Amino acid sequence: MIRAGEISKGVFLLIKNEPYEVVEREFVNPGKGSAFVRLKMKNLRSGQVLKQVNKTHETLEEIQVEDKPYQYLYADDNSYHFMDTATYEQIEVGKVGHEEKQQYLKEGNEYQLVLWDADPIEIEIPYKMVFAVTEAQNAIKGDTVTGGTKPVTLETGLVVRVPLFIKQGDRVLVNTETNEYVERVNS
Repeated sequence: MIRAGEISKGVFLLIKNEPYEVVEREFVNPGKGSAFVRLKMKNLRSGQVLKQVNKTHETLEEIQVEDKPYQYLYADDNSYHFMDTATYEQIEVGKVGHEEKQQYLKEGNEYQLVLWDADPIEIEIPYKMVFAVTEAQNAIKGDTVTGGTKPVTLETGLVVRVPLFIKQGDRVLVNTETNEYVERVNS
């Protein structure tokens, strides 16, 4: 059990027998009355968002999870397939609730899976990743009306805005939390 006032972003909770991850937390101390915490949580099985307000002294059930590295293999219609590189055991993670992660999954890359009772409930994407540019328009000299950026398509289908000098075949570093270009990466 954990007191609501001690909960921070990234904590895993069990609410109505469903695992949730706290994605936002706001502490409020009004002039009158007792302090409370506004929580925004994501259901790790369905992807639904739950907003909840708790007084700071109330307790919630925290769950213990394990982070374990797995290599991404492929995706089919319903699942993402990963392999434990130590035991070669394969594991499936349902696409439901993880649809937005598909644009960051690259075959052969290693990702951390969050396991609860040996059941994968979350795929942790690195904060920054390198991608190859597969489609890019040629920049036209003097075209700076748009702020000097253009959209490009990366190897996973993700579209990001990059500076005009980026061309097809370049490799770029992308911030996965904001989908923003960081820098060009030299091979």
